[in-house]
Amino acid sequence: MSKIDIDGACLCGHVTYEATIDADRIAICHCTDCQINSGTAFRYAVMVPREDFRLLSGRLKVFVKTAENGNKRALSFCPECGTSIHGGAVGDSPSFSLRLGTARQCRELRPTMQIWCRSRLDWVEEIGDMREIHEQGRPRNHDS
Repeated sequence: MSKIDIDGACLCGHVTYEATIDADRIAICHCTDCQINSGTAFRYAVMVPREDFRLLSGRLKVFVKTAENGNKRALSFCPECGTSIHGGAVGDSPSFSLRLGTARQCRELRPTMQIWCRSRLDWVEEIGDMREIHEQGRPRNHDS
């Protein structure tokens, strides 16, 4: 087990947190709920015991979703900007899935597995072969 301390925030900074995670359990989830909730092809997350997560500022809003298997899932997010922070069982579950795109250290946190691969979008495996643009260009002044 590779325990490390991380910290993170939502897009607007209202919600901040610290957590101790097991870097060997970082996963990419391809389930359709994660695709819809993240607005992209997959979610990047790690399971964290509740006692290893500390909310430093803000408060979270919770949306309860019924999963494909019928279980209820509590999806927590910033009430100001909508950034997803974590998801887990409804109530005081012992752990939840922390959304690592919110972690300040996300560049160093490499996934070790992929789950719900049956829902993976076909083109995901081809990302490395696509044309790359390294930053968004500036808008052109149409008057010149």
